[in-house]
Amino acid sequence: MKLTSPRLWIAVLSASAVLLMGIVDMGRTSPGDLSSPHRREVELSAKNGCSECHGGWTSSMTSSCLDCHELIQSHMDEDRGLHGLLEDDLVQRCAACHSEHHGPGFMIVNLQSFKAAGVPAPDEFDHELIGFPFDGKHLELECAECHEFAEEPVVPEGSHRFVGLERDCASCHEDPHEGAMVVDCASCHGQTAFDDLFSLGHEELLPLIGGHGAASCRDCHAEDDAHSLEIVGAAGAKPAARDCLACHDSPHEERFQAENARQVALPTGAGCVECHAPEHESFDDPALEISPEQHAASGFPLDEPHHDLSCAECHARTLGDYAERFPGRTAEACSVCHEDPHEGQFDGGSFARQECTACHAEVHFDPPEFDVNKHDRTEFPLEASHAEVECHACHERQDEDSPRIFNGSPADCDACHADAHAGFFETRTEVLEPVEHGDCARCHDTSAFAEVPEESFDHDTWTGFPAGGAHAQEACEICHERTEEPDETGRRFGRVEEIFGTFESCETCHDDPHAGVFDKPDLLEDAFGDTGCVRCHVEVSFRSFRREFDHGHWTGFALEGAHDDVGCSACHAPLGRPDAEGRTWERASGSACADCHEDPHRGQFALAGATDCTRCHRSSGVFRNLSFSHEWDARFRLGDAHAELSCSACHLPTSIDGGEAVRYRPLPRECVDCHGPREGSLLRRKGKRY
Repeated sequence: MKLTSPRLWIAVLSASAVLLMGIVDMGRTSPGDLSSPHRREVELSAKNGCSECHGGWTSSMTSSCLDCHELIQSHMDEDRGLHGLLEDDLVQRCAACHSEHHGPGFMIVNLQSFKAAGVPAPDEFDHELIGFPFDGKHLELECAECHEFAEEPVVPEGSHRFVGLERDCASCHEDPHEGAMVVDCASCHGQTAFDDLFSLGHEELLPLIGGHGAASCRDCHAEDDAHSLEIVGAAGAKPAARDCLACHDSPHEERFQAENARQVALPTGAGCVECHAPEHESFDDPALEISPEQHAASGFPLDEPHHDLSCAECHARTLGDYAERFPGRTAEACSVCHEDPHEGQFDGGSFARQECTACHAEVHFDPPEFDVNKHDRTEFPLEASHAEVECHACHERQDEDSPRIFNGSPADCDACHADAHAGFFETRTEVLEPVEHGDCARCHDTSAFAEVPEESFDHDTWTGFPAGGAHAQEACEICHERTEEPDETGRRFGRVEEIFGTFESCETCHDDPHAGVFDKPDLLEDAFGDTGCVRCHVEVSFRSFRREFDHGHWTGFALEGAHDDVGCSACHAPLGRPDAEGRTWERASGSACADCHEDPHRGQFALAGATDCTRCHRSSGVFRNLSFSHEWDARFRLGDAHAELSCSACHLPTSIDGGEAVRYRPLPRECVDCHGPREGSLLRRKGKRY
């Protein structure tokens, strides 16, 4: 660089100015008295002592401070303690926290010092910042209880206000183990109380929580034990974890222990942890859980219906000790957990000493699997209709709190079935020998009550009414009409009295087609010991008669002459279908001749509108045989002259009311009416012909 360079001259002038200022400053006096700790140092109190703190030509004030405070220098170098944690721009400016020249009574470490370091006050200092976390009893201590000179204005020479204390517990507390333990106190003791023990790092072998947390060290590490504290805490000791069975007796079967451990790939003695977590307070902890696979290892798989149950539902705490709560049941031993709803009904007999699964499915009690084949093992095999009946229909409860009756259920029909006959047959059966299953079985079988074998029921014996003839050929429903709905006994078979009324005679069931004609007072009520319809009819058919029918007695119209030779149908024409009264023959037209026979005289002999043929035709054999006297029965006596004449000489065919008939009346009776001028000839008078 040239000597005439402006930069060179500027540098020289600047250096000169600085040098001049230094010379001037060296001549100045101190801004104030030093604090007591620095005042007692001779070097600092000397006339030229300023440079000892403020540095000289080759040092700074910070380096000067650290030349004396070597412990602080080591903290800064090792990043420990409070000074090792401060930011560089702060830790390099000692005066920012520790002011000087305020006189002997001034404390260089004061409230402002803490605030500058980010601590509001000395008693709020978090010792965790320096790697010594406070807890428990330590939080109750005043600073001066550990830092002897914390509040002293002047710290004795060679001593420290805060730094320099050992963190080893034994530096403050006596060692009750007298050096036998090589591990530090904090490995076993907390800061709350010495009796509040724990083992730092113990969780690597066994977390001291739950039930283990309540145990004392000596509970597991007794003095004379191979795992005593003295042994596991000795120098170089490498304690190994013990499995559960090394300390605890197991109530479980060996099979369960081995299978449970195998499922989680652990040794048998360590498999307990799959159910008994370390945080549990006891082996019977309510939070204990077991998987279905683990439960199956006990010999009781949690299949339906046990898959949704909580542990307490089978292992209730109220049961007592472990042996009572966990008796080692099998899945088939239902009676161990479930009350017997049958109250011992099956303790004996063919189902004795059998579990519930003999009748019920494994997954549900209802509906049962007690089928017809199993019922055959009882004293009442289920046959025919009984095999289709619901169990509860026969096995009822005595009351709401009683079990259904199975063993000892009555086997007689009337125990389950109401008497559909309303006691009608009791007077007949009470004199008979008893039969199996009761009186109903005399007529009915197990197929259906409505179907009674013909050979089992004698209608005469049981009802007093012999069903013979046509009655025997008809279906029962003819007299016992079935109802659409069953009654309270289940009966649909109609009762005779409900349909026809109280039985008295044939008329109870059959309408009288004769409309009471044969019940007139002047007719026989008893004919040869028979009354009613049976006076004439038999049961085979109404068309058949018990004896010859006396037509004259019963109808008042005796069958004589020609009437005796004709069949009934001549007067009583057969009907294609029965009429409303059940008649199959028509009624006779009447008892008068004109009711059946056509009047050939076309009403010439009618009196008061009726013709009585018997006045002339008294013979029931031949109509031509007349009982007629012209002298007595006519108004025209023949005399000798006319007696020889034939009837047709005077009674000629003619038209009467539009039809041909022989004229009998009226005829003229005067001679001149028949005789004209010529003897023997008929006359025509006034154009009329008679």
